[in-house]
Amino acid sequence: MMNKPKKEQDKAAEAMRRSAQRTQQARSSKNLSPLHGFSTFGIIGWSIAVPTVGGAFLGVWLDKVAPQSFSWPMALILGGIMIGGIIAWNWINKEDSKQHQKSPKDQP
Repeated sequence: MMNKPKKEQDKAAEAMRRSAQRTQQARSSKNLSPLHGFSTFGIIGWSIAVPTVGGAFLGVWLDKVAPQSFSWPMALILGGIMIGGIIAWNWINKEDSKQHQKSPKDQP
């Protein structure tokens, strides 16, 4: 039986070291549920859907109360999408900054 050359052994040892390091980092980091991603999509979806649907209902009401040459529902749906996008963007940035903050045990 032949032994592997030294270079291949070094590569294997390095791969095992990196794997152990990733495992250690995963264990020491804040544990997130596997469903965390789904909840994120839900929050983002609701933050866009609610202002959009609200804008549509408000637009239908405004069309009856104060008719204009433009479509209130279309204008307010677009406004709701923009507002919802801003809300979602802010929420994502806030969550991202939470993820990247160092915990006290990581500081020297």
